[in-house]
Amino acid sequence: MPDTVRCPSCGAANRAPLDRLRAGQARCGKCQAVLTAPDRPIDTNNKLFPVDVLEGELPTLVDFWAPWCGPCKAMAPVLAQFAAKHAGAVKVVKLNTEEFPETAAPFDVRSIPCMFLFKNGQPVKQVLGAMPLARLEAELAGFL
Repeated sequence: MPDTVRCPSCGAANRAPLDRLRAGQARCGKCQAVLTAPDRPIDTNNKLFPVDVLEGELPTLVDFWAPWCGPCKAMAPVLAQFAAKHAGAVKVVKLNTEEFPETAAPFDVRSIPCMFLFKNGQPVKQVLGAMPLARLEAELAGFL
């Protein structure tokens, strides 16, 4: 089944089969750059949230964060490790709630860091607060 990924070179949204993404055999339809499954957190916004989160096949962990939030800053390297370790199995997306509050509003984000795991465009698990990688993986284990 295909997943939607943004090209690392030009930013265009592309749909590509997961097996081709995992093997590095997919190419951007706009600039022909090689597409791979994301191995680091992706910043999203109001316009790209549906493409980055709701339309893909991969389970997607969304980090709702703000630049002034100390625990959010502490979570950033953990999410980077998680994205690298689970590339091709889970996509990690970050949404700045200060810049894009209207996108976060439907998910009733009241404290940050707040992470939601989405499957098939629907939130299936919420995780609150900063934590080490092992705990994040334990929180999500039954959903991946």
